[in-house]
Amino acid sequence: MPVPQSRGLVSRSLLREKAYQAIRDAIVEGTLAPRERLNDGDLVDWLGVSRTPVREALARLEQTGLVQTKPGRYTIVSPLDVRAVRAAQSVTAAMHELAVREAVPHLSAAELDAMREANARFADALRRNDVGAALAADDDFHGVAVAAFANAAVRTVLEQFTPVLRRLERLRFSSLSGRGSVAQHDRIIALCEAGDVDGAVAATRTNWQTLLPLLDTMLLDDEEPPTGRGSATSSH
Repeated sequence: MPVPQSRGLVSRSLLREKAYQAIRDAIVEGTLAPRERLNDGDLVDWLGVSRTPVREALARLEQTGLVQTKPGRYTIVSPLDVRAVRAAQSVTAAMHELAVREAVPHLSAAELDAMREANARFADALRRNDVGAALAADDDFHGVAVAAFANAAVRTVLEQFTPVLRRLERLRFSSLSGRGSVAQHDRIIALCEAGDVDGAVAATRTNWQTLLPLLDTMLLDDEEPPTGRGSATSSH
């Protein structure tokens, strides 16, 4: 297609956000593996942007715990760290419990239907072993209460810590242990529909606590040196 002559139509903030989302998603999906080196030049070529939005995205990812940097040495994808994931799980679960507590008295029939629809997609994705679709549907399910609560602070906290959990959840939803979440979601919906605030909060807590056993059996918190593609150092 002909290239438009106008320039500067894509703002720097949009480029930074797109770079952040692309690198974050690649880490969560496992395309960029734990301890893999992240080279600025490689990321610039992949994303088709300048170094500035890449560096800003990496700095933001470091704040979320998905990236680690040793100045002058390397930038890597963070290893799966038990302590970091436990902290993220605790904070994320608390935010979802708060959202449910505040949202239940005000949930509409349409919002309850949205939860049912999301859970149906979630169950279908699990049957098809489509982990990406399962995670998206799970996000949509829990997102109903978060949207109904409409608390910007809760959204900000979830945006920061949820990606840390996504790598763990991919393991969970690719195993039989993830199937139990469908029934747990159904229970949350029933309690929300009944207006049982305490019951819905407790059921939400139980649902998020199903991640905890994976921390004891599937994550290693070690200090192995970084490996993977890229040069020995990063210009980040």
